[in-house]
Amino acid sequence: MADTSKWRKSIFSDMNGVMRSMYIKMVPSYGNNLFFTLGIYLLELFAILAVSGIVMLIFGPYWWDLTPIGTFFRSVHLWAAEAFVTLMFIHLFVNFSTSAFKKKKLVWVIGSVMLMLVLLQFAFGIGIQGGLLSQWNDKAGADLWNGLGLGYWINPLNVGAVIGWHVAILPLLLVVLMFTHYSLVKRSGISKPYRKDIPYSMVRADHGKMYRRMVYILAAVIIFALLFSAPYIPPLTIAQAASSHPNAIAITFLNEFNFSSGTATYIDTIDPYTFNTRNVYVTGPYNSYVNLTRTKNYESELLSSTNYTQSSDIRSAFLYFADNGSLKGGLNSTNPATVMASELTIMAQQGTYQDVLQGEVQSGLNNTYVTRFLYDSGVLSIAAGEYGLRTSQFGMLRVGGPPWSIQYWLIPYNILEIKTASIPWWGDLENGFIATVLFIILLAFPFIPYLNELPDKLKLYKLFWNRFTVPEIKERVKNRRRGNL
Repeated sequence: MADTSKWRKSIFSDMNGVMRSMYIKMVPSYGNNLFFTLGIYLLELFAILAVSGIVMLIFGPYWWDLTPIGTFFRSVHLWAAEAFVTLMFIHLFVNFSTSAFKKKKLVWVIGSVMLMLVLLQFAFGIGIQGGLLSQWNDKAGADLWNGLGLGYWINPLNVGAVIGWHVAILPLLLVVLMFTHYSLVKRSGISKPYRKDIPYSMVRADHGKMYRRMVYILAAVIIFALLFSAPYIPPLTIAQAASSHPNAIAITFLNEFNFSSGTATYIDTIDPYTFNTRNVYVTGPYNSYVNLTRTKNYESELLSSTNYTQSSDIRSAFLYFADNGSLKGGLNSTNPATVMASELTIMAQQGTYQDVLQGEVQSGLNNTYVTRFLYDSGVLSIAAGEYGLRTSQFGMLRVGGPPWSIQYWLIPYNILEIKTASIPWWGDLENGFIATVLFIILLAFPFIPYLNELPDKLKLYKLFWNRFTVPEIKERVKNRRRGNL
């Protein structure tokens, strides 16, 4: 027993020694202030995200979506992510206001890249949660990536690929960047004032105070997770859409067949939307239906007619369903397009259509075909609208969550989308280009003459170097008051 106790003490001592070797021991007199210790709390939140994420991965989507303990872990993960992004923005603003980038340009560049990766990580996390929010967010995210010309590499509708980005690629990149970022800061210490009129002295870092704040942050995340549970609304299925809006679904089948749907006419003609919508959404599933029911193939009849007759039949079928024609009446129609659309809609209501469609991508995790079809029908937009989701909000409003949980960091991009929506030739590509340019400016900010002087010209440093944060300034103010007395 004595040997075991000694071994445990040795392990604990070694771990404690490693941790202490990473400490920043001396800081400027304002360095123990909350605003100048945000980095350590970001590391804490990253650890909370890693632990809660690993637990969720172990038990899977059903557990984290539909069980009480799983919902709690999902909620902890959500609020830790919310806090992480918020503190990152505050951390950025502190370093911007105090012009810390002047002496630490590389630290700024690494931090900017980390911010971009964290925002991507947040969006991907919402996309793999499951449910209606994920469907809408993934669709909106796909539009952005396609607009940037990167849809071939990043397709949010393929949940299997997004899981890889969220749990492996981005976290590994962040770990490397965070270690490099912290190592650079530790080597040179917390940024000292670049202005000679800001007095300071070097003091010992108060690690005890930092640990107490870490406990407060953990408690806050847990309390928010208990009070404001991460919402979950089951995903919209094609069977539900076909049951609630049968005519819209029938019209969608005609649009897919006629190459006039949103997917068929997608502006950014790159993967993953270069597929033939007639083959994917009509021919493949309809052949399965015909083979199963051993009925007449009305698509073959339609395709065997002249172009004029085919166009006339499709137009007539459009008018029939647009005028609220019934599926039962459509089955008895002499128009092959009407019968085909009616049979496919009934197949969709029965739930077999989505199974066949999902089988075409040969992966239960690739929702590209299903989500695009639901969006083409307009039913996904209707369902999303019931919960306040709009494309102009990038789909980032929490379904059933508290009113303030729309992601505030996307407000500038949201405004850009809203303001440019009326411009015919302006789309995701242009908005994505503007977002990319702004990020490049952020990245290169320390190196841009005149622009990098903006924080000092605006005297933003006074927000964080003042009598409440710097003891020497506080003492100087007291002495002035005594002198006036």
